[in-house]
Amino acid sequence: MAENTEESAAAQETAAIQDPQAAKNAQLLALLHRLFGADAFTDVEEPYGMLTATTTRERIHEIIAGLQQEMELQLHFLTTMCGIHYPENEGKELGMVYHVHSLVNNLRLRLKIYFPIADPTVPTLTDLYAAANWMEREAYDFYGIIFTGHPNLIRILNVEDMDYYPMRREYALEDGTREDKTDLFFGR
Repeated sequence: MAENTEESAAAQETAAIQDPQAAKNAQLLALLHRLFGADAFTDVEEPYGMLTATTTRERIHEIIAGLQQEMELQLHFLTTMCGIHYPENEGKELGMVYHVHSLVNNLRLRLKIYFPIADPTVPTLTDLYAAANWMEREAYDFYGIIFTGHPNLIRILNVEDMDYYPMRREYALEDGTREDKTDLFFGR
């Protein structure tokens, strides 16, 4: 048993030398599992070297608040927060993507949540990050995601009387009835 532990430690050191980002991500994932439990995260992957995990909207506020307060990680910077719409995912059509960053430790983490379009509510992060205010208003404006507890959730980029959400994939990208576009002129 002790041999396996030594071999495992040696394998981790070799992996860390070959790919330091993968080693950082493995340490971060181990810490996330220790803090919040392994069942809190699904679909863990590392596209382009960034640790990405999916969680639930019921736990997102608790997880991000815990990450912000964790002194070892120091994830004090909310880089990005944006809405997404996948109409083909029944029951999980809408989602939010959160990018948090530790400037001190050079750590980045992407968290995703998905929820039904019929119930587009998510807890606000404005109590944790001031930057979340504008990003949540933008997600509301373009995707119709409602952030419970937001201090002033209004449209900021579209007109107030707009009755649809333009970034949802509910509309055709082009008008198929247009006659002024031909393959001859546009290379199609």
